[in-house]
Amino acid sequence: MYWYNGKLIDGETLELAIDDPGLLYGATVFSTLRVYQSLDNPLTNWNGHCDRIRSSLLALGWQQPDWERSRYGAETLTKQFPILRITIFPDGREWITGRFLPVDLTQRQKYGIRALLIEPCLTPPPGVIERSLPQHKTGNYLGAWLAMNKAKKFEAQEAILVDERGNWLETSTGNLWGWRDGKWWTPPIDGRILPGIMRSQLISWLVSQNQPVGEVAFDAEWVKGLSAVAYSNSVVEVVPIHTVITSESQITYDATHSSLEQLRRLHQSDRSHKD
Repeated sequence: MYWYNGKLIDGETLELAIDDPGLLYGATVFSTLRVYQSLDNPLTNWNGHCDRIRSSLLALGWQQPDWERSRYGAETLTKQFPILRITIFPDGREWITGRFLPVDLTQRQKYGIRALLIEPCLTPPPGVIERSLPQHKTGNYLGAWLAMNKAKKFEAQEAILVDERGNWLETSTGNLWGWRDGKWWTPPIDGRILPGIMRSQLISWLVSQNQPVGEVAFDAEWVKGLSAVAYSNSVVEVVPIHTVITSESQITYDATHSSLEQLRRLHQSDRSHKD
């Protein structure tokens, strides 16, 4: 079941024209959100997700969708799914799909995961795997998809993308966090990473609690001084990373570090979402 161009479709296939740019080039903009009781719940942050889509559509010169119709479609699907993906085509068509939470999410949040560092030596020439237009969440997700598939071959649950200098940028599905020197740090938004909705929510939450957040390049030496590492997105919230697999060794971090509670408190205020 999904919503497409003003209609609820009871099926698992979508018909597109063979020359549709969304099909040919991944020319879409999307955002994935988790529903906490309703679209109006602050944790759902419906407006934040829509604002990011609007901003990207304006930057790309694409047509805005019928937002009232899109919200109706989203509300319809919330009756079945706790996770929604809102996709907009260049001509303003909306496509909304739903899915369920990962079955092992609670375990990942509690015990952490393994992540593979996607170094140039692990990828085909010419080197690093990069996102296409990383400041926008477009349908061209080939880089992140390749990185995640590479991680699975190493029995890792996430992949960490790097730049040409080896700086850690983000994971294939979320933003990075590291605890050091008494506060949380995250890579800066400099056009190389996606400005995640959950990243913004967490920064605002921490600042409101008088807990400053630093932005710094996660270079190879600097990350060795981190006590804890995690990644965030709007679906999984916050998940610790206990092991980072590199081409030469493994870097381990404390997945039970007390600092992780600072990131988790944002969602502890409302645990009545649809699981």
